[in-house]
Amino acid sequence: MSDLFSVLDKTVLVTGGTHGIGRAIAGGLVAAGARVYVNSRSAGECASVAEELSAKGFCVGLPADIATEDGCVQLAADLTAREPALNVLVNNAGSAWAAPVGEFPAEAWDSVLAVSLRAPMLLTRELVPALTAAGTPEDPARIVNIGSADALRVPEFPTYSAAASKAAIHHITRMVAQELAPSVTANVIAPGTFPSRMTADALAAFGDEIAACTPLRRIGREDDLVGAVQFLCSRAGSYVTGAVLPVDGGLATCRLGFVPPEYADTEG
Repeated sequence: MSDLFSVLDKTVLVTGGTHGIGRAIAGGLVAAGARVYVNSRSAGECASVAEELSAKGFCVGLPADIATEDGCVQLAADLTAREPALNVLVNNAGSAWAAPVGEFPAEAWDSVLAVSLRAPMLLTRELVPALTAAGTPEDPARIVNIGSADALRVPEFPTYSAAASKAAIHHITRMVAQELAPSVTANVIAPGTFPSRMTADALAAFGDEIAACTPLRRIGREDDLVGAVQFLCSRAGSYVTGAVLPVDGGLATCRLGFVPPEYADTEG
């Protein structure tokens, strides 16, 4: 069984890998023996996290602002200068904005989609040669895109741009899975509520309520995500492609979730 779920010596790039979900995934894969490169905009954060995770295995920081096309091209070039073949690309970096539809700012739409939708597409484009160099039909390279349970349901918060970007990522992943088969698989992990910078305020204010309306009655833990990613990246997940795997405690199945007071229909 250990061989079935092994990611030993696989080369991995995790965007947004210095905090939250990305940091958890990177840490778990380093501990499992993968060669992990972490990316964020901050060179200082990349260096700090890489140093910390290097105590457990191989980890290198690759700073780049992937909200821009130049940043995506730079990151791909920096990686392939070190590793001409890439076994796993984890497109995790994202951002969010919440505002009622009648007040949603155009700049928030554009900035969220630049990181959460355009960057995964452009980075995948740039890394296709490295992925196909690593993958075979028997052991494909893997693309793991981090989607969201909020792309499978109506979320509690009016995060229009974030939810739209994740819904698009879900479908683009299916398209990429078809195009890059059989040497590369592409799948989505759709997390529910996990601790991160983006969820910190919401969890501080409404964490108990969010947990209570989740069928499994808790917020997600790091190992919930790490296990799902390791499955998809190991031999155990080699026959899975084009799939969306919710890791959300059942949140996507809810008929009605928690509605924060400021967004509730107080007149209804």
